[in-house]
Amino acid sequence: MITRREVANKLTDYLQHRLTLQELVNWAEQAMMEEEFEEEYFDLLRDIISRLGLADVEKFSLTWEDCEDYLLRLGYQVKVEVSEVGP
Repeated sequence: MITRREVANKLTDYLQHRLTLQELVNWAEQAMMEEEFEEEYFDLLRDIISRLGLADVEKFSLTWEDCEDYLLRLGYQVKVEVSEVGP
């Protein structure tokens, strides 16, 4: 079963470059075909996951703002930390 925490984890992995856009899209497409969604958040999860499944299409590209909005709708706040890269 797909939960809001799992979707948030996938988005976080994507934003932290642990998951490519294509991997995120593939996961979302697979989730839409095979998985059940957490009942309490069914509409929200279906909406976000269906949108992620189209993120590799230029017209429906995925922006930082999209990810931030999705995470907020899922109940998570995004905080960015910037640190200097060593020499």
